[in-house]
Amino acid sequence: MTEKMIYITAPDREAALVLARALVGERLIACANVLDGATSVYWWDGKVCEESEAVLVGKTRGELVDTVIARVRELHAYACPCVVALPIEAGNPAYLDWIRTETGG
Repeated sequence: MTEKMIYITAPDREAALVLARALVGERLIACANVLDGATSVYWWDGKVCEESEAVLVGKTRGELVDTVIARVRELHAYACPCVVALPIEAGNPAYLDWIRTETGG
């Protein structure tokens, strides 16, 4: 199984929606869930930061991951955006087929 979940953080809901619309519109991901209200605590420039963010979770085929990452880097406001791929180990076969179909697989 080659389907992946893509985890992306964004500065706010609108920025996450811009990314989601672009990635879905370009058929790089089949679906995006935007979850607003996350709080991220992290090191940046030698200090601990705490910010509100939105989380985008996308679903795609494994062979599109590098393209998704590159596209997010082009579109994202952050200098170093969080965009990581996680394996989908199992799932509803019809849903996994849908991911493949909607991303051109």
